Amino acid sequence: MNLKDKADAYLRLARMDRPIGTLLLLWPCLMALLLAAGGMPDIKVLVIFIVGVVVMRACGCIINDYADRDLDSHVERTKSRPLASGEVSVKEALILFAVLGLFAFGLVLLLNPLVVKLSVVGIILTIIYPFTKRFTNMPQMFLGVVWSWSIPMAYAAQTGEVPVEAWWLFAANWCWTVAYDTMYAMVDRDDDLKVGIKSTAILFGRFDRQIIALFQLVALGCFIMAGLSAERGLLYGLGIITFVGFSVYQQKLIHGRERAPCFKAFLNNNWAGLSLFVALGADYLI
Repeated sequence: MNLKDKADAYLRLARMDRPIGTLLLLWPCLMALLLAAGGMPDIKVLVIFIVGVVVMRACGCIINDYADRDLDSHVERTKSRPLASGEVSVKEALILFAVLGLFAFGLVLLLNPLVVKLSVVGIILTIIYPFTKRFTNMPQMFLGVVWSWSIPMAYAAQTGEVPVEAWWLFAANWCWTVAYDTMYAMVDRDDDLKVGIKSTAILFGRFDRQIIALFQLVALGCFIMAGLSAERGLLYGLGIITFVGFSVYQQKLIHGRERAPCFKAFLNNNWAGLSLFVALGADYLI
């Protein structure tokens, strides 16, 4: 394999070719920074968190593929991943994970001690998550914590503390993550049952759509509470209404539990998150 092909394999291992995960991480992180700052956050903090989201999402993908390397080849959607296909060795993957992890930690060291402490918890959670699929049917609930950890970090970086308002946003994002990652797991449910990977899509069974709707509803309530705590106005409220519209559309897509529509529903959450972030930003501007 030449250098160009190897670089391409590394980029795909880090999912740089599929930015959906980065975007789903980014919107709540940016919302947290806006809310914590009461508008435009500190530029240094903003840049560090945007770069950090990209790098840590890459780290999460690498350690996930390392954990699943012997199973991914049996799942239709993942069998061509670089580790599963042999394009990248285990040693190479772990070195890349370590380099990116150290880079992310170096960014955090530019911030205050509370953020540094929270970042240590974050990296531990990131490493643990992929292995939860072996011993619990609720890995999506653990992922919700990992995916939301940038929220208290953002508040800590901007204000030096983590107020109650931050935990409303954390709870909202946790519920939202469980909802959309269960949609994602519905795509792989048949393959996961064969190879022994656990998920909420399997746990929820025939009540999957109803439970996803419940998580969407609770996420909505927590997003509203976060907005009320920050005394947000009409434009944020319009963002909430848009979020409801996307959620209804996603329920329509997953109704038949078919692979392609379920994956489409998962991807659609990017627009739900973007609309909520834009509404919050506009609410501060006007």
